Amino acid sequence: MVPLVLVGALAAAACGRGDNSSSGEFKIAIVTRNFTNPYWAALRDGAMAEAAKLGVKVTVQAGQSETDADGENAQISTMAAQGFGCFGVVPVNGTNVITPLTAVARKNIPILNLDTQIDPAASKSAGVSYASFIGSDNIEAGKTAGGKLLEALGGSGKVAVLQGIAGEQNGINRDKGFAEAVAGKLDIVQEAPADYEQDKGLQVTEAILKAHPDITGIFSANDTMGLGAAQAIKNAGRTGQIKVISVDGIQAALEAVKAGTLYGTVTQYPYAEGQLAVQGCLAQHQGKKLPDRVVSPIAFIGKDNVEQQISAFPRPIVNFDNPLEGLLTK
Repeated sequence: MVPLVLVGALAAAACGRGDNSSSGEFKIAIVTRNFTNPYWAALRDGAMAEAAKLGVKVTVQAGQSETDADGENAQISTMAAQGFGCFGVVPVNGTNVITPLTAVARKNIPILNLDTQIDPAASKSAGVSYASFIGSDNIEAGKTAGGKLLEALGGSGKVAVLQGIAGEQNGINRDKGFAEAVAGKLDIVQEAPADYEQDKGLQVTEAILKAHPDITGIFSANDTMGLGAAQAIKNAGRTGQIKVISVDGIQAALEAVKAGTLYGTVTQYPYAEGQLAVQGCLAQHQGKKLPDRVVSPIAFIGKDNVEQQISAFPRPIVNFDNPLEGLLTK
């Protein structure tokens, strides 16, 4: 997305910024929830690819599961003492990473909040601030899913919602956007959390189908739960009768859209988020002021464009305005 940058020139231009290693090498730390979920693995891959392209060193670490706040915090605490010059962090929830990030903030190391918002008030109280937030618009993702499910169901019907982790802002925003889009048109008969996990998505959907056998649609706050829902629907012999739309755009979801078991996915391009995180850290290292928010792209992927997205995966098939490219020193 941006041209190759000479590392030596960058190091000289950024001398004294952050807490780099004794050799003066600029190192970027990125910490996310886990690599089991392909979404976070794609964010990692995007960051590593962009680091190779720009000639900077990036280390990506994670916890063991979507809810492993302790594991994620341990990674941040360890990396805070390893001479990294910039951190990009995806929290499990709004507050879990604040305590370990205080050690980073005390060293004046820039921190980028990635993908999921960290609570601003709690951060301020702890003395932690963020150079930028980089992530997609989750309310818009929910609205997009709601609009497409409305179309799929002919403007009416009973639907269920699979929620993510309790208190996690991305899921809350996706649910909010979906509810706004379908208000007064679709009847949401049940909302149930499944912790962004496929097995739980299957189990919760099985229970929903027993309680509400007349539903014709499901909105899932992420693809892994959506894949679980699709499997439960298949097991019940109702594939095609109940339309499932989920969020993320992972490869397995794209294949499910192609196969017809998922109606569609609102892809959020985590690979691009990883690229943007590296670009943001590098621009900050060069002394540039970042925008308060950098919005990464989203797109609805259905039967009409799934082949195109599979061919381009994990890169976006939509254009988006990237303010970071113009900040980087060529």
